[in-house]
Amino acid sequence: MFQIFSEHKGFLGQIIMLAKNELVKTYKGSVIGPLWAVVKPSFTLFVYWFAFALGFKKAGHVDVDINGVTVAFDRFMFMLVGFVPWFFMNDSIIFGMKSIRTNRHFVTKISFPVSTIMSYTILSKLYVHVLLCAIMLIIVTIVLGLSLYALQILLIMPLMFFFFLFLSWSTAPMGAFSADFENMVMSVMSGIFWLSGIIYNSYDMESATLRHVMYLNPINFFANAYRKAVLYNQFIWNRPAEMVIFFAEFVLVFVLGLFNYNRLRKKIPDVL
Repeated sequence: MFQIFSEHKGFLGQIIMLAKNELVKTYKGSVIGPLWAVVKPSFTLFVYWFAFALGFKKAGHVDVDINGVTVAFDRFMFMLVGFVPWFFMNDSIIFGMKSIRTNRHFVTKISFPVSTIMSYTILSKLYVHVLLCAIMLIIVTIVLGLSLYALQILLIMPLMFFFFLFLSWSTAPMGAFSADFENMVMSVMSGIFWLSGIIYNSYDMESATLRHVMYLNPINFFANAYRKAVLYNQFIWNRPAEMVIFFAEFVLVFVLGLFNYNRLRKKIPDVL
């Protein structure tokens, strides 16, 4: 832990600058540039909404039990609030895992703290997420209105950032060591999407056992946390068992990230 903190000491300015450069590099050469950060997620959301609401002829609303009362939410709004954190989580997992291999020149050609590579990579995805989140809040405000519960996003967002940063401490070194690991993670991401409550209400599953198993999925936790704050007008800790499981996983990901990074960091330059 102290090794990682010492690597970040004095590099905050560079991390912020490199995060901005990462965005520029991502959209370099395109006509509309950074607007793709909004256009691509919007198109993806529209396709899923069209498929479920019109293609599969599902109901245009999603029923959610709130304090014993069934409330119907428009399917588009329900999916919108779930997709916004998903885009950040998906990009953080994939690009965080690829970060060291993609930026190998920082490791092999110049003396640069390796752990800061994951930090500015995830930070660049957070910039996009803040923009999408602002657009989401504007839409929800116009259509439904917001309550003070929405302020919980100021708590959820840092939790989400650090969770996937800690996760990248494990996945980025492993991705640098093995392209097969990268391919495996890329392959399972679509499965993770369908196993998380991004497009459906995981609290409404018929099997009580399955509902509690879903508590083990941190992606599901964040999707539900955003909906509680923005749509349901609930506190994110209203299900104590879910919160306890999440924070246990948060600590576990942090410890494993420290362990894997410390175990592999000295071997990374030779492998690359």
